[in-house]
Amino acid sequence: MSESNPVLWQPSASIENLQLRAQVLSQVRNFFTEREVLEVDTPVLARGGSTDPYLDSMQSRCDGGGVAEAVDLYLQTSPEFHMKRLLAAGSGPIWQLARSFRNGEYSERHNPEFAMLEWYRPGFDLPMLMEEVRQLLTDVLGDLACEQVRYRELFQRYLQLDPFSSNLEELQLSAQQKTAIDARELDRDACCDLLLSHEIEPHLGKESLTFVFDYPASQAALAKVHLDEQGDQVASRFECYYQGIELANGYHELTDADEQNKRFQQDNVMRQALGKPEVTVDASLVAALAAGMPECAGVALGFDRMLMLRAGAEKLAEVISFAIDRA
Repeated sequence: MSESNPVLWQPSASIENLQLRAQVLSQVRNFFTEREVLEVDTPVLARGGSTDPYLDSMQSRCDGGGVAEAVDLYLQTSPEFHMKRLLAAGSGPIWQLARSFRNGEYSERHNPEFAMLEWYRPGFDLPMLMEEVRQLLTDVLGDLACEQVRYRELFQRYLQLDPFSSNLEELQLSAQQKTAIDARELDRDACCDLLLSHEIEPHLGKESLTFVFDYPASQAALAKVHLDEQGDQVASRFECYYQGIELANGYHELTDADEQNKRFQQDNVMRQALGKPEVTVDASLVAALAAGMPECAGVALGFDRMLMLRAGAEKLAEVISFAIDRA
């Protein structure tokens, strides 16, 4: 290796931040121990992957070693599917800090390999889970004020636009004017995501934790759907922001196996339309839902992002031992 291009062997995080990481993990573990939530450990590799059209999984091929056939496996984008199988098997409330992988995600706030803090609470509804998220973040980040706001209200506040009643052309025009990105071929969700990320998210959580809820039903993913006060179908999910950073995504979890399988198939149709490869549906999750998963609420929280805020760091790499460029 030439002197002009030396090997970066040193960690991307300081030793002080690695010590802080261990301290925060201890806080999190105590938080769940006190609440009698079981810590679990699930596989990184699985035969099924995330069909989400806007997530790209990494894959690996496992040689059977002469005993079994070789099989293509997906590195999990989150531990959700395995954890739901544990819930269906009767685990009760569970949590874990899991290694998760998402291809193509690398920026100051993203790393292709990252730590996802995820937990599930049978018997909880969304308000109960939002309160528990607030308690955890208060433990880690200090006393924080908190606000809850509907998705629709944010678009009305910052864009004078209703994401439910506006037609597609209005959304495309607004997205193009606000972001200078060609939005003429984008669908409703893509336009809303563009407006949310560019025009709304930077304002969220400036002075307090901000919980956004009642997303459009088309953005339900693995959440239940219900009618809001204005009679529109909305997803039973929330996202939590602090200082403009998305920290957590929570659902009142879908338990209907047929509906879940239908959504997986629809995802793959959309992936094809986007020119992306189909992803093998996780048949084991569908079978677990059919066997009976308890009504519950669950949330995925970006542990590295939370730690970045606690450390006062500007980049995720500052709190990860070896970011991808040094892995």
